[in-house]
Amino acid sequence: MLTSMLKGTYNQSMDAKGRMAFPAKLREIIGERFVVTKGLDGCLFVYSLEEFEVRAEKIKALPMAKARNLQRTFMANAVEVEADKQGRILIPQNLRAIADLEKEIVVAGVSDRCEIWDKQKWDELNESVDDEMMMNALEELDF
Repeated sequence: MLTSMLKGTYNQSMDAKGRMAFPAKLREIIGERFVVTKGLDGCLFVYSLEEFEVRAEKIKALPMAKARNLQRTFMANAVEVEADKQGRILIPQNLRAIADLEKEIVVAGVSDRCEIWDKQKWDELNESVDDEMMMNALEELDF
């Protein structure tokens, strides 16, 4: 399990080959090799190898009737990536298409994982979350 919490947002660019610099601060926590897979709400999820294994075991333990679609999307789209000497990773074309990634992207640290977003989608998501929504969520946590 991760000992440090992943946090922060980082604006990045993706080149025509699908390479992007993955933030050094986040690599310090999750390592130079990690797993990228289909996420929710139009983003990609990024897990350390260890965190991904924990989730894979939980999915594997589910009955086939409950797990088959999760296995087909979360597991089948998972790819292990490794940062090169410049800290860049290659996002495969199928995952770029899933998240509509082109040039401007955002990498967000969100607790136990990172998310990779198309910048416009990220901005729209943040604009859609108003103070009342945040207050309701915070009150449930006794903030």
